[in-house]
Amino acid sequence: MTVLKSQTIQTALVGDWTNAIALNEQILQEEPNDIDTLNRLAFAYLSVGKPKDAKSLYEKVLSLDMKNPIAIRNLKRLNDVKANKVNIPLNNLFIEEPGKTKVIELLNVADKKVVAYLRSGEKIDLRIKRNKIFAIDSENQYIGMLPDDICQRLIKFMEAGNQYDAYVRTVDSNRACIFVREIKRIKRFRDQPSFISMEKAKLSFKAPQEDEESE
Repeated sequence: MTVLKSQTIQTALVGDWTNAIALNEQILQEEPNDIDTLNRLAFAYLSVGKPKDAKSLYEKVLSLDMKNPIAIRNLKRLNDVKANKVNIPLNNLFIEEPGKTKVIELLNVADKKVVAYLRSGEKIDLRIKRNKIFAIDSENQYIGMLPDDICQRLIKFMEAGNQYDAYVRTVDSNRACIFVREIKRIKRFRDQPSFISMEKAKLSFKAPQEDEESE
C-alpha cells in the first residue's frame, strides 16, 4: 500500500489526474477512511473540474476529522460563489506553448500547512527579491522559489518589461509545481523565448535601441 500511495503522489505531481483518481480510489477500497487519500482524491477531482465530487469527499474528511485544515479551507472555497465564478477550466489553463510556458518545481517550499491549502489553478504572484524570484499566494504567503537558472533568465526579462502569469499546477506535502506563462514580450526580446529547453543554452541580451518601445 505504501508503494501505491507513492504512485498517487507522483501522478499528481506530473498532473496525470486520471491515474491519480484511479489509484486513490484503489487505496480507498482497502482504507475507506484514510484522510490523506480522501484529500488527495478530492484535489484530483477539483483538477478535472468535478467540484461536487470533491466537495463530497472534503465533507467526509470533516466527518472523520472536524478540524482538518485542508478540508476546511477547500470547502470554504467551494462554497464561495464569487470564487467559483472566476475559476478557469484547467484543461485550457495549462495549455503549453514552446518558449512561452513552463512547468516549474519550486525550491525551498513553504511549510506543509501553507502548501496544503493551495489548489490547482490558483493564481499566484512572482516577486523579485535579492536576485531571486519568489512565488507568493493570494494571501501574501511565501510558497517557494524558482531555481536559480530560471531566475537569472526571467529577472532580466521581467525587469525589462516582459510580463508573466503564474498558477499552481500540482501540490503534495512539501512539493509544489507552478505553471508560468508569458503574457507580454517587449520588442527588444521579440526573438528571445522566455523559456528554453536546453539548460546549457546561453542568452545574450542586445542593448536596447533608442527607438524601441514596449509593446
